[in-house]
Amino acid sequence: MITEKTGILLVNLGTPASPTKKAVRQYLKEFLDDARVIDLPWGIRKALLHGFILPFRPAKSAQAYSAIWDKEQGSPLLFHSQAMALALQASLGEDYQVELGMRYGQPSISHAFEKLMDARCTHIIAIPLFPQYSSSANGSAMEKILTLAASKWNVPAITLRQNFYNHPDYIAAQAAVIAPFLTQAIDGVLFSYHSLPQRHIDKSQSDCAAVCVNHQECPEITSANNRCYRAQCYATSHLLTKALNLVPEKIAVAFQSRLGRTVWIGPEIHRVMRTMRTRQMKNILVVCPSFVADCVETLEEIGIRARAEWQKLGGESFTLVPCMNQHPAWIQALKNLVL
Repeated sequence: MITEKTGILLVNLGTPASPTKKAVRQYLKEFLDDARVIDLPWGIRKALLHGFILPFRPAKSAQAYSAIWDKEQGSPLLFHSQAMALALQASLGEDYQVELGMRYGQPSISHAFEKLMDARCTHIIAIPLFPQYSSSANGSAMEKILTLAASKWNVPAITLRQNFYNHPDYIAAQAAVIAPFLTQAIDGVLFSYHSLPQRHIDKSQSDCAAVCVNHQECPEITSANNRCYRAQCYATSHLLTKALNLVPEKIAVAFQSRLGRTVWIGPEIHRVMRTMRTRQMKNILVVCPSFVADCVETLEEIGIRARAEWQKLGGESFTLVPCMNQHPAWIQALKNLVL
């Protein structure tokens, strides 16, 4: 008798196979050719990708990956995500099968999905590991999963966890990781989120009165902005501020990882750090709540480059809080999202 299992599909963004220019180029080609990532007409996207990005970006990105690549384990995003999946499997037990799939690169979502189908999972719970919803991350992952499911003769039941920016267990897990770092003397806490092109925000909702490009703080989540990535980032920040009993006046929100010349949402992290210095803040704690696993954006962009800029601005200590990775509180939160 065959025992049916519930399949759990964890989805993260992806990583190059190695920190080389060739591998990074291959990864960026797949990543940036996604119409949900560069949401421009086909011809313009191809021209931009092959004429401006791929000839120049891979060399710079390869340097960034080389700076954080682990000699033993490889890509931090990959080995942290794998450890996360293994810990969740151990917590859920033998009635579940947990697989990890990357939206771009390996192991692919397709590979993970086939493993769940081979295990005769008639119900698959998919969790894109992006707390705040964006079409370029969550939407792309879910589109891929649903396309794979639709291609099967026996279509499995699919449950999608679209976002969890305000889920109590996610907030509690983030707070559990941050709290030990609050014992040191700090002048401020900086929450840094991955940025998005402004047009992505405009396409996600149209009834919000906030003006993102003018760096206004987003209003509370309502039916007018409940699919707005930027508003969800601010909501996460407010919830963490409350959970950790932080002083609101010592909190700053910023956005990182801009690419190209199009208008991106802000405030941009370099501008925010300059503002924090004008407020006489010298010792800061930096948290990246839009990433559940440490990666090039947290370890290199923030941990190396932003730290160097902070010190250049005259700041003193710059403490980067690790992502949740395989922290027990996060594994419990994932388990609760499943159950």
